[in-house]
Amino acid sequence: MTLTSTRAADESLPQGPAKVAAVRSMFDAIAPRYDLVNRVMTFGLDRGWRKQAVRSLTLTPGEVVLDIACGTGDLCRDLYAGGYVPLGIDLSAGMLHHARTTAPLLQGDALSLPVADGALDGAISGFALRNFAELPGLFSELARTVRPGGRIALLDVARPENLVLRAGHAVYFGRVVPRIGGLLSDGAAYRYLPKSVAYLPPTGVLLDDLRTAGFVAVERTLLSGGITQLITATRSPRQSPGDTTP
Repeated sequence: MTLTSTRAADESLPQGPAKVAAVRSMFDAIAPRYDLVNRVMTFGLDRGWRKQAVRSLTLTPGEVVLDIACGTGDLCRDLYAGGYVPLGIDLSAGMLHHARTTAPLLQGDALSLPVADGALDGAISGFALRNFAELPGLFSELARTVRPGGRIALLDVARPENLVLRAGHAVYFGRVVPRIGGLLSDGAAYRYLPKSVAYLPPTGVLLDDLRTAGFVAVERTLLSGGITQLITATRSPRQSPGDTTP
């Protein structure tokens, strides 16, 4: 990832291979109570966000959708309920061990997907963008593996645009969430969570990186007052990854 495609992350956060190792270890550690902590710290809102992401795919029932960084399989279950054929991949063996889904699951790195070119009808992820080693490489892999006309839906955290909501969210996300995580799971992992937002590039850069990779109709929707963002896009029927010509 180049300096022009992302803002500088907090110096205390790992980069490159060190980040991959740290993320794998962290999710292995929090896997046993991951779903519980998610429900508690989002007041159950995460369920609605995932369902909205699945609806935004607007694909034909029976089509194949890959859940990237699938964790314990929440989105795989939602994909199945939505009529799709889900597949899952995650870096963490611990998360896959605690998965609650009948979908086929693979352990692997999303920056090197074990999927043939154009084999997928769609792809989805839930709150994972901050955890990849780099985003342009991920978007290139999605462009390679999703067929022309296929759809992607990417959920992640966001900062509310309303100043009052932003201030309240900063307190909750930065102070309360780490305490909840410490009480119910691994404190260090949930202290990482608010810091990891620094990995996300500015919105304009993020959307431009998707277009450069070969996606069109790139849209960003803010959910629940702006604390969550849903990014959707369609794989261009004409462009190859990296081709930005009309």
